[in-house]
Amino acid sequence: MIDCSHLAGLPRPEPAPLSATCEGCAADGGHPVQLRLCLVCGHVGCCDSSAGRHATAHFEETGHAVMRSFEPGQNWRWCYVDAHLV
Repeated sequence: MIDCSHLAGLPRPEPAPLSATCEGCAADGGHPVQLRLCLVCGHVGCCDSSAGRHATAHFEETGHAVMRSFEPGQNWRWCYVDAHLV
């Protein structure tokens, strides 16, 4: 994993999840494949393998660059701006 400048601006501790699943998928009747947690605000969205791509849509709407997997047993983080694991 590579460090990036976007990590320094993240809240500590990380924000609590705003929901237990992707609210975008719940609203449009979709099925999330993998969940992602925004480390800026706690938004939960689905990954790009889901039809809605709600985690990416959240980044595009807000500019919140770093998210992490919201799947049990996974702890990796991704920076959309730098396009790599952090």
